[in-house]
Amino acid sequence: MLTTLATATGAAEFRHPEYQALKGRVHQELLDRLNLERLSKVKREEAEPEIRALIVGILERAGQQVPLSLAERDSLSVDVLHELFGLGPLEALLSDPSISDILVNRFDQVYIEREGRLEASDITFRDERHLLQIIERIVSAVGRRIDESSPMVDARLKDGSRVNAVIPPLALDGAVLSIRRFQTGRLGAADLVARESLTQSMLDFLEAAVACRLNVVVSGGTGAGKTTLLNVLSGFIGENERIVSIEDAAELILRQRHVVRLETRPANIEGKGAVRQRELVVNALRMRPDRIIVGEVRSEEALDMLQAMNTGHDGSLTTVHSNSARDALYRLDTMVAMANLNLPEKAIRQQIASAIEIVVQIARLSDGTRKVTSITEITGMEGDMITIQDIFVFDKTGIGPDGKVVGRFRANGIRPKCADRLAASGVDLPREMFEHVKAVR
Repeated sequence: MLTTLATATGAAEFRHPEYQALKGRVHQELLDRLNLERLSKVKREEAEPEIRALIVGILERAGQQVPLSLAERDSLSVDVLHELFGLGPLEALLSDPSISDILVNRFDQVYIEREGRLEASDITFRDERHLLQIIERIVSAVGRRIDESSPMVDARLKDGSRVNAVIPPLALDGAVLSIRRFQTGRLGAADLVARESLTQSMLDFLEAAVACRLNVVVSGGTGAGKTTLLNVLSGFIGENERIVSIEDAAELILRQRHVVRLETRPANIEGKGAVRQRELVVNALRMRPDRIIVGEVRSEEALDMLQAMNTGHDGSLTTVHSNSARDALYRLDTMVAMANLNLPEKAIRQQIASAIEIVVQIARLSDGTRKVTSITEITGMEGDMITIQDIFVFDKTGIGPDGKVVGRFRANGIRPKCADRLAASGVDLPREMFEHVKAVR
């Protein structure tokens, strides 16, 4: 009996085979009885009353064999509506604003991320075929396809969330689906300070750096908060400047009025028509930008980004996947080499050293919190090496009894080389900002 499957909150147990089987039967009977062509032309709210009535009738007949509580009937009705109009079991997760990532390892194993921590979800799919149907629904909505000849695809949901799907033969244990949620309620500068992601002094320095047109790279791992920080930094750009943003998947929310947003395009079904970031960066230079923001540099477009920074488009911003400021420079070195221009290694590093002034390293710590672990200045070259100095750092000192990371932010006691440039632009930061002032977690 399904009535024994309700949880303490009254919700049905989604993992139970009987629940999944009954939902499948109701869904199939609805598909047999509904005019699907007419259904595709109406909105959910218009068709929902009629469909709910049909579901009630089907459940009443099914209830003769399988008794249902009111909570289970309502839960099953909602699930079937999600199957008809949405993305099935994923709808319950997509409606929860606290979830930042949805990770489907296989049809019966779904994980979510909240506040930087992974946890198992009680949501499952009926079987492998059900999961594949949902993936097909996602990718077909954006004109993509996924099959054995093209078993890996990137797509985007209507709300802007990024989707990656991999199916057999590449995925050995069944189809895999990953969704990075598009967060509409972006954190602001004050939120980052309140959450102790950085100190007010660090934020004041970054605001001055962006306002005075220093070139800034935000570095960090996957899910570290690079895009959130980039959004905050972009807010310090003046209203009278023309901004061109370039992204693989549009995530930036730029508050200024004079913004041109460009997005890459994948190849079509025939494998043609792809537009890469490098082409967009080159084209952006012809659009008279005051600032260029590249959501993330991953490949040879790093060369064009550096050249833009070195040829009058100062004050540009970008992000890069890396675990430290020094590693970020190595990655940029490698990505420039991908352009196959056979540039000497020293020439590439000179380009990097002259183009970038600040690297901001952000990390997601073991307790799920995000912190700016260093703000580093590029100071020049010594021989073949790029020289850097940390201006602010976060020192991790241990783990508290509650599992929270314990540490402190501190200035390194070094007045940055760029302070004179900031002062020449009218921003005279107090000297004590860079002294050995410590701030607890």
